[in-house]
Amino acid sequence: MGHERFNRVCLMAVAASMLSACEGMPSEAEAPHSDRGGIGVSLPDPAVGEAPVVAPIDIRRSLAVTEKSILARFNGRRVFSKLAADNGGGGFTAEQLFRQLWDTQNPAPGQPDLPGMPHCTDLGNTLNGFPYVCRPSEGGQARLGSVINLDSYAAVGLYNRFDLAPVDGSNCGEYRIVLAKLPSAPANRNFMIFEAVLPNPQPELGLEGCRPVANFWAGLSADPDPMSRASKLESFYFTGLPGFEPVVGMNHYGNNPGGLGQVRTNQFLQGGPTAPPVPWMMREFKLVSDCLSQPSCTLKFVPATVKTNPFGGLFNPASTDPRASSFQSHFVTQVASLAINDLNRFSYAVPDQFNAAQNDSQTRGGVDDYMAQFGPGPSPFHQAIGQELARVGSTLTPHDIVSRAQALSCGGCHQRNSGRPVGGGLTWPASANFVHSTENDDPADPGRFAISPALRDQFLPLRKLVLESYLQAGASSP
Repeated sequence: MGHERFNRVCLMAVAASMLSACEGMPSEAEAPHSDRGGIGVSLPDPAVGEAPVVAPIDIRRSLAVTEKSILARFNGRRVFSKLAADNGGGGFTAEQLFRQLWDTQNPAPGQPDLPGMPHCTDLGNTLNGFPYVCRPSEGGQARLGSVINLDSYAAVGLYNRFDLAPVDGSNCGEYRIVLAKLPSAPANRNFMIFEAVLPNPQPELGLEGCRPVANFWAGLSADPDPMSRASKLESFYFTGLPGFEPVVGMNHYGNNPGGLGQVRTNQFLQGGPTAPPVPWMMREFKLVSDCLSQPSCTLKFVPATVKTNPFGGLFNPASTDPRASSFQSHFVTQVASLAINDLNRFSYAVPDQFNAAQNDSQTRGGVDDYMAQFGPGPSPFHQAIGQELARVGSTLTPHDIVSRAQALSCGGCHQRNSGRPVGGGLTWPASANFVHSTENDDPADPGRFAISPALRDQFLPLRKLVLESYLQAGASSP
């Protein structure tokens, strides 16, 4: 193939001989769910069979790395120190940057040495016009001398999301570090997920410019030495492949013209035995550089909407929110994509004006419980979804469609839909008790951290096929 643009009009999870499997995918313009876009998610046609691959991928070496001996090099201090250093020594230190992230969960004015930063009480405890509650249990990490601090966080997983590279190859996908508070306890869990988007140094080549990244991850499968793999991954994340920027960089978590990349949190710190319990809460942040306060720019985490997480109240047919009517009209246009009867392929687009500021993955009947908000019906909204299902020839029900939308939300994927039916004979795969990358030992290998059944049995096998198919397509081209 050389330097010709790699033709990926329909390379989803299949080699060139399997293109018929792409029928029914959402169009590129629909901006699919973040975990379902880019290079694609379609399974091969069993009638065609799998094409031979250049080098079979070992999932636990090349897609989901949870070996403790490797992850020891990827602790919270290493990540935050790299980001602070990228800022040229100005602004916040690594400790301050960590504390500033969690100070967003406190009311203004927050910590004295972190002036002018975002807080939960900004705009009357709202973001994007939707509720944004304060979380003092997590916010306590911003205090000087807090028992839970930057050194309390260790990496529990590195994740290769080459499958999220966009069709035009304008970037090379996402590469993630999951940090968990250790030691952990049932009422004392907390996670930060750094999701860097890696720029393509040769975007004029399309996805072909990213082939060294795919080859790098594939090569880990053939390396039997954990310490050798650790050194390679350390270099990839903190130094960069030849010609590529390092994954961990201040401009890869939102501080770029496209706002690409993000940091997400999965929060469940409790305030103590006498404090009222708080639900699991998922939030999203962008790391941005504030250069208004010269002479130095200051990196800071800014709360952002949680993508593909429409505010649950918008599903309520009786909602008085001024955006409910337009959301429900838009949602009907997404029914066909949600009706695709494949766990790896159903999807939908959510314009950011409808995205919530947070996602509660626990409270039954709460505002983020889409099924409770949707209600039993009938209503004009129920009827409109039913009519669209009939138009596309689907036997699913309106409740199935809303259940699938909920499954694609953070809270739904992490807990609400765990192990529950989503219509069409499909069951959403199980999480590992509110998380997919855990801080617990893998029962089959105590030298690794455990991952969820959903990752192990459903999503990672597909990502394996995506990567193998991409490598095979390149190797078989002239």
